[in-house]
Amino acid sequence: MPSSRVAVVTGAARGLGQEFAVALAGLGHRVAGWDVENQAETSARVVAAGGEFLPVTVDVTHPVAVEAAVEQVVASFGGLHIVVNNAGIYPPIAFEETTVDDWRDVMRLNLEGPFLVTRAALPHLRAAGWGRIVNIVSAVVFLGPPELVAYTTSKAGLVGFTRALANAVGPDGITVNAIAPGLVTTATATRTTGAGGGFERVRASQAVPRTGSPADLVSTLRYVCDEGSGFLTGQTLNVDGGSAFR
Repeated sequence: MPSSRVAVVTGAARGLGQEFAVALAGLGHRVAGWDVENQAETSARVVAAGGEFLPVTVDVTHPVAVEAAVEQVVASFGGLHIVVNNAGIYPPIAFEETTVDDWRDVMRLNLEGPFLVTRAALPHLRAAGWGRIVNIVSAVVFLGPPELVAYTTSKAGLVGFTRALANAVGPDGITVNAIAPGLVTTATATRTTGAGGGFERVRASQAVPRTGSPADLVSTLRYVCDEGSGFLTGQTLNVDGGSAFR
C-alpha cells in the first residue's frame, strides 16, 4: 500500500482545519485545503514542512461548486483517498432566539456540507479501493449545552451519518469515523463559546485541567487515517480532556 495519499480538508484556512492539513502533509500526503477564506497561512505552513498543498476556494454548501472542487483535486493530484469534513459554525444562540434562518444556516454547513463533499468524493475513493472519511463532530453531543441547541443537533446528526455511512462503504475498503473535540483555542472559539469565561468553565469540568489546542487532535486524526486502521469504522472518538466520559 502506498504511504502517500491525496487528502481534502474542508475549513482549512485556520483553526483545526489548518492543523489537520499540516498534519496530513507531514505524513507525506498531498493535501487540498477547501475554504471560502484565504489559505495563504496554511499553504505557507505546509510548504515550510516540505509538503504539497492545493488551496481551493469553495463553499461546501453549494453542490455544483463541490463537484467542481473534487474534479480540480483529482485533476491536480491524480486521485482522492482521504476526506476530512471539518468546516462548520457554532453560533451560541439561546433556543428561543434561534430563527429558522439561523437553524438552516447551521444545518447546511455542519450537516449538509459533509453530505455534499462525501457524495462527490466517494466515487474516487471507491475507484481507489481505499479511503478514509473523517467527520469532525463535537463533545457537545454528549453534553447538550443549552446555548448550542442547533449546533449540537447538527453534530449529533453527523454522528448518525458516520455510523450509517460506515456500513454503506465498508465493503469498498473505506472507513468512516468521527472525532469529537472539546472546546479548543481557535480564533472562532475565542470570540464565541470561549469568550466571557467560557474556556474556564469548560476547563473546570475536564479531567485534564487545561484548555485544549488544535494540536491535541492531531494524533487522533493520524490514527483514524492510518493505513493500519482499516478495521476501525463507524466510531466517534471523544477528545475533550475528559469532560464527557462516553
